[in-house]
Amino acid sequence: MVIYVIENRFQKGIQDGLPIALGYLSVSFAFGMMAANQGMPLWASVMISFTNLTSAGQFAALSIIAAGGSMIEMALSQFIINLRYFLMSLSLTQKVDERMGTVKRMIISHGVTDEIFAVSTSRNEGVGFAYMVALMLLPIIGWTLGTFLGGAVSSLLPMTLRDALGIMIYGMFLAIILPPCHRSREIFMVVIISSLTSCVFQLASSIIKIGSGFVIIICTIVGAGIGAWLYPVEQGEETHE
Repeated sequence: MVIYVIENRFQKGIQDGLPIALGYLSVSFAFGMMAANQGMPLWASVMISFTNLTSAGQFAALSIIAAGGSMIEMALSQFIINLRYFLMSLSLTQKVDERMGTVKRMIISHGVTDEIFAVSTSRNEGVGFAYMVALMLLPIIGWTLGTFLGGAVSSLLPMTLRDALGIMIYGMFLAIILPPCHRSREIFMVVIISSLTSCVFQLASSIIKIGSGFVIIICTIVGAGIGAWLYPVEQGEETHE
């Protein structure tokens, strides 16, 4: 399909990326705190956020690093958790300017996150390189800055307050999970199945000797697999979650 109208205004990209950046700031703040509590150097957590830009993948990776997991666990968990970005990138190729070269496509691929993908594909017209770079710019800054602030603040706070804030992080995770679960029975069941699978491994940890990274992989596959089996999406059916 030929795209006749291209949105390629840098200013428009900055405008659309600002709300995403503000949202990323709070989530990455939690990642920075958690990384600091695990003993990770501040520069390392900041570089992870700057070069990855993936919340679920980074939190999973942090757990594997803290548990001393293997490189195989890390690679497999990141591949499974971030597999959706392959599909998003393929879909986005139908929206970007046809004249955009390979190098430019590789550059914007770094910023294909759930929110950036949703904004860029929701536009009726196609998107150009300048717009996509601007759309990515503030979210990348917000994600990296939030990690820095979270790690820096956490390292300066007394241990009691750090422990209290650590509990708030789990509250934030619940705030992220509960609204989709409330809107969708399918998502609710997938979350329950994955959680129960994780509990089984936790209770049987003395019998089943398996790294935390592989536990994450198994829980993801089991939850997603059973969810796909129970609630298949028919061809041509649209989802809104």
